[in-house]
Amino acid sequence: MSNLGEYLKVRRERLRPEDVGLPSGSRRRVPGLRREEVALLAGISVEYYLRLEQGRDQHPSEQVLESLARALQLDNDAEIYLKKLANPAKPARRRPSRPEHVSAGVSGLIDSWPTTPALVHGRYMTTLAANSMAIALSPFFAPGVNILRAAFLEPEMRELYRDWDEMTAKAVAYLRSVIVPVMDDPRVMELIGELSLHSDRFRTLWARQDVRQKTSGRTRLNHPQVGELDLHYEKLALPGAPGQMLITYHAEVGSPSHEKLELLSHLAIPRSDRARPEIEAAAE
Repeated sequence: MSNLGEYLKVRRERLRPEDVGLPSGSRRRVPGLRREEVALLAGISVEYYLRLEQGRDQHPSEQVLESLARALQLDNDAEIYLKKLANPAKPARRRPSRPEHVSAGVSGLIDSWPTTPALVHGRYMTTLAANSMAIALSPFFAPGVNILRAAFLEPEMRELYRDWDEMTAKAVAYLRSVIVPVMDDPRVMELIGELSLHSDRFRTLWARQDVRQKTSGRTRLNHPQVGELDLHYEKLALPGAPGQMLITYHAEVGSPSHEKLELLSHLAIPRSDRARPEIEAAAE
């Protein structure tokens, strides 16, 4: 089964007949919608839908994809993902891997934010640069640490995030949204394989095929030194640095969390007072 076919199958099985206005009946032997029901809702033949799901036809038209997205009740992010699966970019000739670098300008910029935790991760979600506030927020935000791996495999991360279930669901859905161009990259497959092997939570979330390119939101932490924090986060793609994402955290001015970030800034170790970490992730 192709990636496109697998995605269609999972999304079909996650919909209930009543979700799309069909009678549920009492003689169903499979979860979710039947193939013929999806075909009916999308206005295509059952045979054609079967070919798509079995991977015998992987290049449906834009019109068919939009019809399937409506039939499966996909939101905008999920529809974009569906179209990427059906029309993947032609793979470029693989070149020897080069370490990812954060520009001196970006590194200096985040270091100049004394009370704003900020970090940059690369295309494999490994931290490439972090300011002292980010590391004070969590040592797993330090350069060289893979954020996704830490989220699922480090017990301290589960203790840090009061909304760990929600955070991990968002993280996997985000990974789905950006993975298509590098889906066959050995490093990506190794990371997914490792997490699938060692984390039941990741394995369950990965199988759900959720897609969400959420670049802002709120997170709730329980910091071991300053206590509970309610923070806003923003993810910004860095121009000219494919795959690099700048992540910042901030609290509402005047809130208890803002005061606690101010306190944390006095506990953070400035970069000049610690060994300068590498801002590249050659091993990843």
